[in-house]
Amino acid sequence: MTAGRAGAAAPRPAAVPREVSIVHVSDVHFGRDADLRQLEHLEKIIPELAPEAVALSGDLTQRARHGEFQAALAFVRALREAAPVLVVPGNHDVQWWASPFGVRGTKPLYEKYRKWFGEDLTPTLEVPGLVLAGALTSYGVAFGSMTWNLRDLAVKGHLPKSETDRVRKIFAAAPAGAARVLVMHHNVLPGKISERMGLARWEDAQRRLKACGADVVLCGHDHQEGAGQVDGTLPISNAGTHTSRTRGKRPSVFNVVRVQAGQVEVQHYRWEASGRKFLKSDCFTFARMGPASAVVSVAGGDQPL
Repeated sequence: MTAGRAGAAAPRPAAVPREVSIVHVSDVHFGRDADLRQLEHLEKIIPELAPEAVALSGDLTQRARHGEFQAALAFVRALREAAPVLVVPGNHDVQWWASPFGVRGTKPLYEKYRKWFGEDLTPTLEVPGLVLAGALTSYGVAFGSMTWNLRDLAVKGHLPKSETDRVRKIFAAAPAGAARVLVMHHNVLPGKISERMGLARWEDAQRRLKACGADVVLCGHDHQEGAGQVDGTLPISNAGTHTSRTRGKRPSVFNVVRVQAGQVEVQHYRWEASGRKFLKSDCFTFARMGPASAVVSVAGGDQPL
């Protein structure tokens, strides 16, 4: 396993040599709202799924407290027994009150996160057939994340051009045929129930995401699962939350994302509280390249919708 970022621009390769799978988990929120039954079952089921990697797309904590980060790190270490794990911070992992609008610089924002998860806020993970690149969208109370809605304060994120430029270079330098997966916190598409975008200036962010060379983008933040495409081309996997704060009191969901030579599949696994386990649910398959809509959308037979 290697990690790194660099390289000159090059065309995106046309195929992956084999299927690769990523378990996509988000918004575990260690603290008051974390559902420990779900997290314990994730530790059990992920080794059974045998993914090439696990992506945790932010909001590890509820209040960015040391004890919450410590619990999150123990969870990530347990997952690493099954597969390499890539983690990016979410808005709840940022100490926004320590430096609103960057008045004290950016260092105070991520001080606790970095203590427990290392200096790199935008890690890259490479395993055979797969490159995952983290992008930072969580900046606390920042000018780039501001909207006219006061509810968005410290909640919305933004995706700077510097981030998509950096990610494009990583993917251009990836081995020929490798699947390219971008991991970020804020949702790229609007939530089905909330109808809210996670990103400020989302139109510009979507345009740059389509051009960055990713085969699929993994995100969270909205607390509702989803699978879709940006303008019928770029597949998006949105994982839910493993807390009591799901949209519409829906069961929690994590995703398994499979990238094959010609398609990307997003398989939902939905929490079944009475059985205290996750079961297969909806599955969406998208063409991997070119303008295309979902070609398959079916419910798994293990659980009714």
